[in-house]
Amino acid sequence: MKIMLFGATGMVGQGVLRECLVDGDVTRVLCVGRKPTGQQHPKLSELVVPDMSDFSAVEDKLSGFDACFFCLGVSSVGMSEADYRRITYDLTLAAAQPLARLNPQMTFIYVSGAGTDSTERGPTMWARVKGATENALMRLPFRAAYMFRPGFIEPMHGVRSKTALYQAAYVIAKPVFGLLRRWAPSRVTTSVQVGRAMLVAAKRGAPAPLVEVPDINALR
Repeated sequence: MKIMLFGATGMVGQGVLRECLVDGDVTRVLCVGRKPTGQQHPKLSELVVPDMSDFSAVEDKLSGFDACFFCLGVSSVGMSEADYRRITYDLTLAAAQPLARLNPQMTFIYVSGAGTDSTERGPTMWARVKGATENALMRLPFRAAYMFRPGFIEPMHGVRSKTALYQAAYVIAKPVFGLLRRWAPSRVTTSVQVGRAMLVAAKRGAPAPLVEVPDINALR
């Protein structure tokens, strides 16, 4: 299985990349981003695209993949809706549209978030934009498209957030994750389980297009 991965340097993407590289069914992982990951592995290749809004110059490198795991994203904190939409919606569709055309048998998996608003009309800005992004992706002619909606993600195997504030919060919260898994299992997962669930969905499918935390944890 050949995988394309966006956002491999982020916290979620780091975990997904690790699970792809250790999975025996995965023969190649192409990481697409503005900067190299800095990692080396026999299965790993990289495609640096300085302008992530335009893939026309590299379309010859985007075909022949079985699945795309889109883990690229930013926090909406301090952002206007227009700026957040430009990054979250516009950049995602800029990548997904040519991929759907070039890889009609591809499974596309998008990392969204718990609480995303599928109606696109709710009061929470980030949830509306994520909902619009999900809906647009599900209209594209992929073989299958799944919207992963994780809540709290416990980073495993040295996975770290690039945002210092978030990383500090994960360090502080580490003792709490065990309690969350016991008392609120529908809200918490791990970076390992997210990666493994994506691989399962790519290989065998998932029960529904919207994949919430309990569904993520059940995909094994």
